[in-house]
Order: sequence, then C-alpha cells, then structure tokens
Amino acid sequence: MSHHPYYPIVYVRGYAMTQGEVEDTVADPYMGFNLGSTKLRQRWTGDLQRHIFESPLIRLMKDYGYTDAYSDGVELSGDPPIPWKTIWVYRYYEQVSRDLGDGTRPEIEVFAEGLGDFLRDMRERICGADAQARREFRVYLVAHSMGGLVVRCWLQNTRVGEQDPVAVEKIFTYATPHGGIDVRLLGNIPRFVQVNNTENFSETRMREYLKITASEPVHSLDGKFDPGRFFSLVGTNERDYTAAYGLSRLAVGPMSDGLVLIRNAYVKDGPRAFVHRGHSGHFGIVNSEEGYQNLRRFLFGDVAVYGVLQVKDFTLPPKIETAKRKGKKVRASYHVEVIVRVRDFRWDLHRRTHDEASAIFAKYDEVVGDKKGLTLFSTYLSEALIHKNSHYMGFSVDLRVLVPEYVVGDDHFFDDHYDGAYLFRDKLNLLMDWDKAGAARVKYGWDNESGANRAGRVAAVNTRDGEWHCEIPVRNTARPGIDAVLTLRMAREADQAGGMDLSPSST
Repeated sequence: MSHHPYYPIVYVRGYAMTQGEVEDTVADPYMGFNLGSTKLRQRWTGDLQRHIFESPLIRLMKDYGYTDAYSDGVELSGDPPIPWKTIWVYRYYEQVSRDLGDGTRPEIEVFAEGLGDFLRDMRERICGADAQARREFRVYLVAHSMGGLVVRCWLQNTRVGEQDPVAVEKIFTYATPHGGIDVRLLGNIPRFVQVNNTENFSETRMREYLKITASEPVHSLDGKFDPGRFFSLVGTNERDYTAAYGLSRLAVGPMSDGLVLIRNAYVKDGPRAFVHRGHSGHFGIVNSEEGYQNLRRFLFGDVAVYGVLQVKDFTLPPKIETAKRKGKKVRASYHVEVIVRVRDFRWDLHRRTHDEASAIFAKYDEVVGDKKGLTLFSTYLSEALIHKNSHYMGFSVDLRVLVPEYVVGDDHFFDDHYDGAYLFRDKLNLLMDWDKAGAARVKYGWDNESGANRAGRVAAVNTRDGEWHCEIPVRNTARPGIDAVLTLRMAREADQAGGMDLSPSST
C-alpha cells in the first residue's frame, strides 16, 4: 500500500560552535525542533492576546498524526512495526559530545556518511524484509542551517557511492548557507579561518565536500537531485538574531537573517520563500508559524504555484521622458515588494519588502522584455487546508513596485520625487480549484478594481509544457507606471514530483 505523501521525516539540526552548545544540543531529545514561541496579537477590541506556536514537531504530530521515534528511553527498534508517520532526529553531534562521544569534531564528510548509515538503518527498522515496502520507502529531510549542508554533502557526494541508498522524496531547509557565509570586510569566510569547523562555510571548502562541477555555483545541486523538490526557507530579519551577543549580525549586516545573507540562503533553481524571521531562537525561522505553514504545504500540498512578472515596460515621468528623447542616458533600478498570504489566516507565506531590506532588486535593462521574467514567489496550496465553507484554495498576492531614483546623464534626478512613492500598488485575490477533468480553474480580482478581497473574474487557463498557465494584466497607465503581465504557473504536486520544471527563473 502506498503511503504517499506521509513518509518518515528526518530532522537535521544546525551548527553548534562551542562545546557548551554541543552539550546543550545532545541533551535535548529533539535538538531544538521542539521549541515554540509565544507572541502577542491585538484583538478587534484593542485587547492583546497570546498567540502560541507549539513548535513544528508538535504541530506535525497534532495536524497529521505523526509520532516521534522514541520509546522507553531508546529509538524504536522495529518490533513492533514502526509507523511510516514517524519523526526522527539525526543526532550527529553526539560523537562531538564529551559525555556521549569522544569530544572531537570530525569533518562534515563524516557527518554526511553517518546520515546515510542512519537512513539505511531507519529503513531496515521500518520495512524489515518487506520487498514492496522497501521499494516504496521514501524520506523527507528537514534541516536547519549547517544541517542543510550535511544533507547536501550526503546527497551530492557520499550518496553517489553508496550501495542501495535511501530514496528522498523532498528536502526542506531553514536558513541554510547554501552559498556559504559572508561577513563584512572579509567577504566569504576564508578557508584559513578554522575554529570548530567554521571552514565548512567557506566556498572553497564547500566545493570540496559537495564535489561541485567547476562551472556550477556553490549553491547548485549539480544534477544530483531535482531542485524542484528542494525548498529553501529564507530569513530576512537580522535584528532579532542575538547569538554571540549580537556580534554575528553586526558582522553579517542587513539583507540577512543575522547570520546568512539572503543571497546565500537558497539552492539554485529551487523553490523558496522569504519570511521576516531571524536565524534561530524562540522567535527565529524554525520556530515560526510562517515556517511551519510553508513546510506542511511543501510536504503534503496538492499544487505548486509560481508567480512570474513579465515586464513589457516601465514608463518614465514626463520630464525624464523628455530628457531621454533629447539623447540623455536614463538609468533606473526598481524594488519589487511581494507578500503572499493564504485566505482566512493572519500570517504570511512569503514576504519581501523594501523596509525590511528584502525586496526584489530589478534593473530596467535586465528585466524589461526578459522572456524568462522575474519570479516573484513560489508557493504551495493544499485542498485539505481550505478554511471554512469553500471548495476553493484562496490566496492573495500583495504586489508593489516603488518609484526609483532616476539617474539622467551623470546626475540623480530628484524633481517631483517623493521618497516611498509607488508606481504600482495593489493586492491580487485568487481562488483556485479543479474542474471534473482535473484541469486548473482560477478566479481573480484586484482590490482597487473589484473591491477588497474579491475575486470575481475568470482567468483563461492554458496548458503549456505540462503545466497550467494563466496571465493577469498588471498595469498603471500613469507616468511613471508599468505595463506587465503576472503569469501563474501551476502544477499538481504528483506531476511535479515526477520531474516537472517549476524552478524559479530569477530571484
């Protein structure tokens, strides 16, 4: 019997720098994935109430019936049979502990080899000698920070030489430095900086243990795994990260989660979402409602949706248009803000804004007329998570494009400029379901045209290259303005897992 999509989940934790952090880590049965958070929200009365997020591990147990892999002080042995809906923790730091190991730190390749051994042993415990179960066996790998590099080291290097390696269905990483760690003044951490394995975040060292082809960037999976099944969750709040007394966020700076720069936190061509959270801690990216909602939809959702903005033109203010006609060279770059929300809930699946230093940066010459377009978001929807009495999967896209600071000739042009102005700002409401033949149907509406939160227009949906596409105009005829099309690319998750190309074309 097929267990899809409920395969075992394996958590792989992140970096522990000091010996004290190692000992704290191994003393926790779930190595931090059981941490939650309590925040305040304002009710309609103006009163404040607590909002409790129990932790991703507990929510998986409550929402999907998963159980942990422990019983009577040890991991489950397989007698009695172990359910497939089991959460495991790869406790690779035990060998570094002075209590549970020898207190020495091996190279990351050793951790990766241990992951392969751990997964094969887990398969033996769950499947035993059942040949059909072994053929169907898959795992989900969920990793935080350096844990994602341990996963990639196994996936792109160690696994290649293994006999009968375990099949991986999907991978989800939180705040992993897939492109290494960069710090101010030094740039990418130099190879010679070797303090408790910090060289693992150097691009030079990463190329060694990932065995990446020279022509590929370090954040590439290099053909070893389908990037469409590898999701990267990117943090954008450097201010809340207080590790090492806040020194790390000062060293790394803005446009980061406090430790990993945004540009380094995802794999090439893979789906990704951005959330305004720090690298770790009670209010960090792992222990967040936003992180969990992306995780559950990626693992168990029904449809993948990518939003791609294809810009025909950014129109110019009249004075600058006049200067351009007179032969003056005009240059401009645009900040594009995108927030994706699911209907009926109070959290963001995806958030990139200028004020939070995470907006998409697009140069005029690079984006206008580009056939690939500018990927705004990649998200996942689930029919099982539809709220209230509706058969539609409802979500919204808050899209904003700021008026840029123009350069005319060699001078900045500030005539009639008000900082913070938008040449486009509207919220697109979307409803999605399936017809009797299984084809996608989409209804939409812009707040400024149809009224707040309405989606009454029927979009024309076409099939192209095995995906469903629909195009929604994005226009502001004023000057400055925009003439563009938002293309939604959609695919059933079952199709995507078979190798559909739903990777972002740009960031």
